[in-house]
Parts: sequence; C-alpha cells; structure tokens
Amino acid sequence: MKRFTHNARRITAVAAVVGAVILAPAAAGASAGSPARPSALAAAPLCQTPGLVIWLDTTGNGAAGTIFYKLHFTNLSGHACTLNGFPFLFAVNLAGRQVGPRAVFRRPPTPHRVRLANGKTATAVLGIVETGVFPRSVCRPVTAAGLRVFPPNQTRSKLVPFPFSTCSRPRGPASLNVGAVTR
Repeated sequence: MKRFTHNARRITAVAAVVGAVILAPAAAGASAGSPARPSALAAAPLCQTPGLVIWLDTTGNGAAGTIFYKLHFTNLSGHACTLNGFPFLFAVNLAGRQVGPRAVFRRPPTPHRVRLANGKTATAVLGIVETGVFPRSVCRPVTAAGLRVFPPNQTRSKLVPFPFSTCSRPRGPASLNVGAVTR
C-alpha cells in the first residue's frame, strides 16, 4: 500500500508540474493583454446625427462654374465624438423629397478620423455647380429648398434650408459635390 501511495503522489506531482508548464504561458499572455490599451480608451465614439448641428456658411467662393460653401458639423452631444469620411447629401424640395442625383464625393482631401470635442466644429466643402453649364434638357433646372445631409457613417439626416438652383433629373448631371470632413 505504501508503494501505491508513493506512486500516486509522484503522478500527482508530475501532473501538477506539467499543468503549470502548460498553463503558465497562457496565463502570462492573458494577463499581458488584459489591461485596456491607452489608445482604445482615448477613442471617442462616432458622432451621432442628433448630437450634431449641421449648418451651411452661405458665403460662397466661385470657380469655373462651381460655387463652394463650407458645410459645418458642430458637436453639441455633451461628449467628444469622431467623424470619418464623406457626408452623404442631396437637394430636396419643400416637401423634403430628393431632387436630382446625390452629391458625388470629391477628393482631395482623403478621409481621415476627425475628433470633435463638445462644442467644436468640423467642415466639409460643398460644391454647387451652376446649372447654366448644363444643357437645359439634360439638367432640367429647378430651385431646391435645401439639403438633406447624413453625417459620415450615419443613417439619420438633418435638413439644411438653403434655396439654390439644381438639376432635377435623377439620372442627370450631378450638380452637387462634397469633400471629406476635415478640421
């Protein structure tokens, strides 16, 4: 009986050592990766549409048949957030329905993440092509009541009142273009 107990103790000790050898690297890896990285803690969530005021600086600058305006996104959410990419937008009539094709994305600038502290503003440059540069039959110009603007990576929009001439044909020329959001 003594010999059996001695062998059982030896097997238990060997199993404990083998288990410790196998589990030690896994435990070390788990503990090394457990603390959150500082960059992950500093990342702000995406800016949500309800927390943004979207407005247009109506002082435009013209060049080669296009007038450029600054489309602003002011963060009033109460916390920092980020915008990354292009706003999705199109002209609307008085009923809020789309008129003509959506704005095409213009590069540069290349999109990059913009961190907005509460109360701070980011900007995208909006180009409105003068409808007179297009044949009337291709464009069918009308006066839009404003813009429906979706911030980057959002499915909810806001209306920005601003009357301007735009092409009304859905498959006609794009009379709107927009750049990526920048600081």
